[in-house]
Amino acid sequence: MSTQSAPQLVFLPLGGCEEIGMNLNAYGFGPADARRWIIADVGVTFGGPDTPGIDIITPDPTFLDDEKIEAIFLTHAHEDHIGALGLLWPRLRAPIYATAFTAELARAKMVERGVDESHLRTIKTGDTIEAGPFSVEYLPMTHSIPEMNGLVIKTALGTVFHTGDWKIDAEPQLGDEMAFERLEALGREGVLAMICDSTNVFEEGESGSEATVRKSLFALIAKQTGKVAVTTFASNVARVETVVLAAEAAGRRVCLVGRSMHKVTNAAKVAGLLGGVQDFIDEEEAGFFPPDNILYLCTGSQGEPRAALGRIARGDHRHVSLGDGDTVIFSSRTIPGNESGIYAMQNQLADRGVQLITPRMLKETIHVSGHPCRDELRRMYQWIKPEISVPVHGERRHTLEHAKFAQSMQVGQTVTPRNGHMVQLAPGRAKVIDDVPAGRLYLDGNKLVPSDAMGLIERKKIAHSGILTISLVIDKRGQAVDGPLVSARGFSEADGGTADELLDILDEAAERAFEKMKLRAREDDEAVEKAVGRAARRMCERVAGRKPLVDVIVLRV
Repeated sequence: MSTQSAPQLVFLPLGGCEEIGMNLNAYGFGPADARRWIIADVGVTFGGPDTPGIDIITPDPTFLDDEKIEAIFLTHAHEDHIGALGLLWPRLRAPIYATAFTAELARAKMVERGVDESHLRTIKTGDTIEAGPFSVEYLPMTHSIPEMNGLVIKTALGTVFHTGDWKIDAEPQLGDEMAFERLEALGREGVLAMICDSTNVFEEGESGSEATVRKSLFALIAKQTGKVAVTTFASNVARVETVVLAAEAAGRRVCLVGRSMHKVTNAAKVAGLLGGVQDFIDEEEAGFFPPDNILYLCTGSQGEPRAALGRIARGDHRHVSLGDGDTVIFSSRTIPGNESGIYAMQNQLADRGVQLITPRMLKETIHVSGHPCRDELRRMYQWIKPEISVPVHGERRHTLEHAKFAQSMQVGQTVTPRNGHMVQLAPGRAKVIDDVPAGRLYLDGNKLVPSDAMGLIERKKIAHSGILTISLVIDKRGQAVDGPLVSARGFSEADGGTADELLDILDEAAERAFEKMKLRAREDDEAVEKAVGRAARRMCERVAGRKPLVDVIVLRV
């Protein structure tokens, strides 16, 4: 049998390596020219200051466009694992499998984008699905969201354990407990490779239990007077339940504030979670409650300006206001990169006289991570005993450190892929055998565009250096009837006013450039645009120190 026709088992991350977020992992089986694939998770990441006008970013699945995809398996319902489902499914076109809570939130993603939800199939934790040459078992794990499942992927060339996001929590408070016995049994059966979460690989010890958080929040909320607001990740339904139960124990009713809080709690109730709490109070009704009898459960823990807590901090929320004597509790961590937004929001709240309580201010634990620290990773390797370790879900420094850690646990082979690296897991030793396209797609308005789309490049240039628009009317003799006239956006004079003086200088530069052109050259619109635009841009750089985008409009009469 030739190398080309011999079956292979390969792993291909198209998102989720060299980054924390935007997970899309593909597994292929078969000869190189006829592989069949399954996909684990279809997530997003989010735009920032370097992507003006872009909120949502997805992996680029172009490599898989013409491949045979047997199924899509969703491990859990975090945005970085299901957020791109509605956007990318039309290109992947395969049945989708998820447990009840995850399926409820995934369905909303599909409906939002007009995708037929009949392709979504709800299964139970512990189920096994046959998908072409793959047999995939959903194995209960614990994380910061209900119904987290690892994937036990069995093939003729060996078994792969795809952990997804996980932690070890013996008392998760809500949802399934971790399948400790099944994990140990899996290790005894033999595991070829483990594709494993690397997020907290630099953290010693353990991530901590939701049971500890519940005890601390009960005591903390009971001590507060005035209005209380708690902000946490809406997807952490166990934490949401803890806050609600703590509020009720303290004689407070709960008002949900923020779209995500409503969306996730509704999905949790549909899936049979959050059944033991009182009905929530509407925002309009909450204002009539005495301050000591109301608790607001808010989105916005990461300082997002459009989230509920951000609007409350600015004082422009329609129904909720906080001030002297009130308290905001942050039951969340600061995600790296969000510091400036969080601190700005906290300063706004402090200016209003609001007392702030964050995890760092207390000895008691009011937040725990959803990802494994080193002691938890150690236990996982002792259970699974993989022949190959493939660290994912981390920046480059995380995955490289995770590989070293795996080697210290006597794992014989480690591979640290980048997005687009196709890793051969079997037969033979694990290695990168190909580097396929693995870019990013940006949701620009209502369409996905490549990251190097001209519109995005122009938008960045405008955001950085402004834009000049030059209009020029030319008659049949090649003479300027009107203009060149320059208008500018993104420029100011030293006094802060409109850049009038700059415009006069740019008008003159554009006019001189046009007058220097020969009559024959003036007949060519492109030549006029080039000459006039170049002159204005150079003068702008000399006078204002910027190289703006220049748009020249030539009209002929």
